[in-house]
Amino acid sequence: MKPITRRSFLQSAAGTTIAVAMAPTLSSCRSVTTQAKKTGYFESEFGITYSLCRKVLDEALSKGGDYADLYFEHTIDNRVVLEDGKVNQAYCDVILGVGTRTVKGDQVGYGFTQELTAKSMMGAASTAATIANSSPNVSAGEFVRLQFKNHYPLEKLLTSVPFESKLQVVQSTNDKCFALSPMIIKVNAGFRDQQKRVMVVTSDGVKSEDLLPLNYLFASVIAEKQGRRETAWWDLGGRKDFSYYSQEVAEDVARTVVGRVIVLFDAVQPPAGEMPVVLGPGITGTLLHEAIGHGMEADYNRKGISTYSTMIGEKVAEPFVTIIDDGTNPGLAGSLNVDDEGTPGQKTVLVENGILRSYMHDKISAKHYQVKSTGNGRRQSYEHYVIPRMRNTYMLAGPATPEEVIKSARNGIYVQDVGGGEVSPGEGDFAFYVAQGRMIEDGKLTAPVKDVNIVGNGPKMLKNVTMVANDLEMWQGASGGCGKDGQGVFVGVGLPTTLVQSMTVGGIKT
Repeated sequence: MKPITRRSFLQSAAGTTIAVAMAPTLSSCRSVTTQAKKTGYFESEFGITYSLCRKVLDEALSKGGDYADLYFEHTIDNRVVLEDGKVNQAYCDVILGVGTRTVKGDQVGYGFTQELTAKSMMGAASTAATIANSSPNVSAGEFVRLQFKNHYPLEKLLTSVPFESKLQVVQSTNDKCFALSPMIIKVNAGFRDQQKRVMVVTSDGVKSEDLLPLNYLFASVIAEKQGRRETAWWDLGGRKDFSYYSQEVAEDVARTVVGRVIVLFDAVQPPAGEMPVVLGPGITGTLLHEAIGHGMEADYNRKGISTYSTMIGEKVAEPFVTIIDDGTNPGLAGSLNVDDEGTPGQKTVLVENGILRSYMHDKISAKHYQVKSTGNGRRQSYEHYVIPRMRNTYMLAGPATPEEVIKSARNGIYVQDVGGGEVSPGEGDFAFYVAQGRMIEDGKLTAPVKDVNIVGNGPKMLKNVTMVANDLEMWQGASGGCGKDGQGVFVGVGLPTTLVQSMTVGGIKT
């Protein structure tokens, strides 16, 4: 097929996008593409041949770069949102382009273009090449197609699912939220689905292609009681086939979000000060991700920013603590068949029995440390270059029961969910808002809590973990993204019930 420009491609899809905005009963972006095949897509649709890739890579290496790669992306992103049962958002966004990266030592030159033509790609490659200034190098003569296991198979493309089917599950969620409690006065329910095709071609002879789905069903509600209002949010999803979104899932989202908002009317503020904190299973892994995980990304360590920069092989936690970053969990938001440098998805043990074993590496940091990449090279889109990023980060289950952990805490707070906060990735200093939680009094869960922050330091918190339960849960949502260096990517988190012996709780001073 003859290569086409981004403008021509988007013009062909524009009618669909406008139709969605004006008449939500139509199918969103369905006519853009219905090809389910995973390999050969960019060649058949846009004329991206081996010979063209080789030519562009040679241009990227023309000033003496050590390594170069091409990252092709075609993403179709749909969203429909109901506000109190009426459609107030229905749109489709199409992203198409290629990024060219040249690496010299640990320095990166980068260029990108929205036009998939030889002229535009050569121009982007020429820009990337300027990072170096020596004799030209050349790319590999042949490219080997990377084989990998598929951790998020699709029965059919999300773009072939009728808009009416998506709207039906959103409508069911909306109706269920209102039906569950007369205190619910407003509901926003929606569905987002993203279909992302990528192809990575490297100067050392690797070619990989992947089709990444990402979708979630969500609801936010406002409840009112005696003139007082509270809000809550919940979602379920991941890298799922649309068949996942049954009526049972819609009811699960509705029951959870309504339960989360109603309990806030009985919430109290805990006392302020240093006290034991129990992190509940699942989404509280966000705290592990933010306060500890970033410090184990290899670029922070290579640059000497992280507390963990000189601690490989040293004790960082108790022997019952093992922390994993994993791209192979089926259907989770952070899973990757292959990363954005063409490294297969894999499981990386960061902390094993309390000992720091590895950082999360992309190719640049792996070369610096003389190890293999862990498959953590990620980017937001073709407009961004690769940096080490987390995938699904979690702590393995321990020997205790959840009841034993809570009893051991005696008096403190139990955190069910953390909301917005701030963290310094290098040092690990953090402050997070407790979105859902309970008091722990005499070793038992009592009143719900609200309007409370937890403050601490990630590495110190990790050393302060004194009990881990046997109930590891992975968060089953997908709306949360991780931000770093101006880039956002989808990630997953998980945690068993975990006792941190002492943390600073910002409640009411007594």
